[in-house]
Amino acid sequence: MPIVRLTLTDFRSYGEATIAPGAGFVVLTGDNGVGKTNILEAVSLLAPGRGLRASPLGEMARGDGPGGFGIAARIAGETNLSTGTLAAAPERRQVRINGAAASVNALGEWLSVLWLTPAMDRLFAASAGDRRRFLDRLVLALEPGHASHAARYEAAMRARNKLLAEPDSADPAWLAALEAGMADHGAALAEARARTVEALGEAIASAPATDFPRAALSLEGGPAGDLAIRLRANRGRDAAAGRATEGPHRQDLSVLHVTKGQPAARASTGEQKALLLGLVLAHAELVTERRGTAPILLLDEVAAHLDPARRAALFGRLEGRSQVWMTGTEPALFEAIGTASRFTIFDGEIIPI
Repeated sequence: MPIVRLTLTDFRSYGEATIAPGAGFVVLTGDNGVGKTNILEAVSLLAPGRGLRASPLGEMARGDGPGGFGIAARIAGETNLSTGTLAAAPERRQVRINGAAASVNALGEWLSVLWLTPAMDRLFAASAGDRRRFLDRLVLALEPGHASHAARYEAAMRARNKLLAEPDSADPAWLAALEAGMADHGAALAEARARTVEALGEAIASAPATDFPRAALSLEGGPAGDLAIRLRANRGRDAAAGRATEGPHRQDLSVLHVTKGQPAARASTGEQKALLLGLVLAHAELVTERRGTAPILLLDEVAAHLDPARRAALFGRLEGRSQVWMTGTEPALFEAIGTASRFTIFDGEIIPI
């Protein structure tokens, strides 16, 4: 469902700002450093997770503000979502849905938000952790419960690591219970990732040929056999390493450039960008089909890095979607788009064009 009103309070570069976009394209233009990406980050925080920058919450409050920040949005259907922090607890995120307190993960029941930023252009050559976090956002858009399994798995893993670091005081029964929890939630994580990779691969394969190259996806890593048994067997090794050496937290998303038959990491920078765009567009279509509502897309400075043919192909694929937020320094980059909500960002103000 599209956002019809977004209000920022003491968030990043904004003291108080409101934007009322329509459905479809939302185009934000302005010089570098004026706060375009800050608006996209605010939208990304209306979904579970740490947002498109993955910054600590304490860094999001306006530097010369009173402390804490607020993000409030009304989405189609008269639902109000809000999130933010208080000055007294800058690292504790609060969420409200229609005025009632809710968990961060509950936001996933209302909005699916996907994004691409310039920092992701080299995702396929980045670390396995970066690709795993990217994959988990794709899974979350299809299966909101994925966030809960991830949080419980991480909590159990941290507690287990702490116990293994203090073997003399560790309770064997509690250690076994933590490993059982990791196995249960870890299996749910791995299975959800596998379902998403399979469904996304089918969606990409069945999509019509476009200017975006096809990607073939596979999931690598993860323990062989029962994870609880493997964790118990690995206690000595994990204690020495200070971490769990097996589990779904070690999985990786493998991407192949189909036409060239080579790993995406070996493709040119432009090809990697095109592969990533094609993957995200296919996923957006899959989310729309599965959930019945299209995800909100946040595309930061995406048009500037595409040649005219791929830019036209991108706008064509995006036409008619629920809501697509795009940023750029030059309005001319978006001239090929017909109807859009257009805003210029200047001196901390969001000005409709």
